[in-house]
Amino acid sequence: MTVRGVLRPLVRASTWRRAVFLLLGGVLALPYALLAAAFAQVLAIDDVPRAVVFGLLLVAVVIAAVPVFLSGSRALEIAAARALLAVDLPEPAAGHRIDRETRLRAALWIALHLLTGGLVLFAAISALPMALVFLAGPVGLDPAANHGNGFGPLIGNPLGATLTGVAVLVGLGYAVAGLGALAASMAPVLLGPSQAERIAALEARAARLAERNRLARELHDSVGHALTVATLQAGAARELLDVDPEFTRRALQAIEETSRHAMDDLDHVLGLLRETEPGRTSAPTVPQPTLVRLDRLVADARAAGLVVELRVSGAVGELPATVSREGYRIVQEGLTNAARHGRGPVTLRVDVPGKACPGAAPDRPAPGPERRLAARRPEQGRQPGESCPELEIELVNGLRGATGPGRGGRGLDGMRERVLLLGGWLTAGPDGERWRVRASLPVPRGETG
Repeated sequence: MTVRGVLRPLVRASTWRRAVFLLLGGVLALPYALLAAAFAQVLAIDDVPRAVVFGLLLVAVVIAAVPVFLSGSRALEIAAARALLAVDLPEPAAGHRIDRETRLRAALWIALHLLTGGLVLFAAISALPMALVFLAGPVGLDPAANHGNGFGPLIGNPLGATLTGVAVLVGLGYAVAGLGALAASMAPVLLGPSQAERIAALEARAARLAERNRLARELHDSVGHALTVATLQAGAARELLDVDPEFTRRALQAIEETSRHAMDDLDHVLGLLRETEPGRTSAPTVPQPTLVRLDRLVADARAAGLVVELRVSGAVGELPATVSREGYRIVQEGLTNAARHGRGPVTLRVDVPGKACPGAAPDRPAPGPERRLAARRPEQGRQPGESCPELEIELVNGLRGATGPGRGGRGLDGMRERVLLLGGWLTAGPDGERWRVRASLPVPRGETG
């Protein structure tokens, strides 16, 4: 091992940060040390009643032990360990009481921090001046320091005093480096999250992932639909530019309007992602489209050259906002897939329920190849014969060749996720020479007209 390798623990920045952490524990231990010294002096006096002293000592011990078990003390220790020991510890979960085992682990950590910090602080204020005396005497900085004070075999031995001073300083440095490394390795064990905090962290992570997936679905459906329509319109306009200028004008207008709607949707998603500064409100976002805009959606698809036969039963304007919004996105993605992968006309059926359907909706697995794309969430609390209104959506179009959108398409995955989040079911797959998509979204009781 080289000299640089031997001295590296003494010059690392992490060693100095860990030394500050240990000295912080020593500073916190000073009141306890002063209290212990005061009671030791009182006990040395014979005239003081022992019963009174021990009673006061018991009260002082209880009061001194309370901060060690507080959750706030644990939070402060976690912050100090993250900043000075560079330990990756999660923030304590707000609103969750820590259990007894976590509280005891934190109390043990605080006690060890105070003990080791006190030892390091004592060594710093005692061994460090002694080392400086050993180093200063032989070089003549303070000749009276060694004279008559009796350092045993070091009297009259400048070389020995110098080596002793260096050894004391180096030993103190290695002791601090070792204790700091030990503290960094033990912090995750004693300050690690409790079971409730782990569960809260997992729930928060799941919520973040769900939100990211939701935003990804919004971007895919809105922007993907706009790009598909714009591509089809631009291709048709290029073919008919010289033959039918009026059609080209309408195609450019459709591209403009579709792009504007896509920009509105994109602005909405970016508004959800954008973090605002404290005290400032985020910019207003554009309301998301619902099935009320179904006619406009179908008109845009027809303007892009897609033949759509629309069949609507019921009042789409009386659907709950969440169901109507998800239903709109399902129809939008279905039309986009039909324009990109299908051929021939598209039959779109939207059945809006009344206040209740005749009975419980049975599980309807898709026949044949559709079965592998079925998505179903088990219904909870539904009894046979109980009313269960559901929004039914079906899109049917011809296949281009022998393939459809495919099993791994992001659009189909997005539709399945939307349906499952609302507790419905979805089937998608080839049905002979046609591609069929069927979705059913439960409508909460009493929220339809």
